Amino acid sequence: MSTTSPSQVLEPDVDSEGSVDNPWVVIVWNDPINLMSYVSFVLRKLFGYSKAKADKLMMQVHTEGRAVVSSGTRSESERDVFRLHEHGLWATMQQD
Repeated sequence: MSTTSPSQVLEPDVDSEGSVDNPWVVIVWNDPINLMSYVSFVLRKLFGYSKAKADKLMMQVHTEGRAVVSSGTRSESERDVFRLHEHGLWATMQQD
């Protein structure tokens, strides 16, 4: 009668906060309510973007219907979505 040794279970090689939770993106969607200048203003205020970068993202929202405005951990993205909602913008997040 032969005995077999227990099989070894390998754990994935990931760090606790980093690679599993990092690739979240925040998306601002086009809406019929907010003025383009207001969207640009909010992006500058919340994310510290230059006028040129905020205007470029705002135009992407306007022409393509959406733009990725930030990325980071899940908790950072949840915070960003909450802040955008506080300013009346339609925003969601997804894992990239």
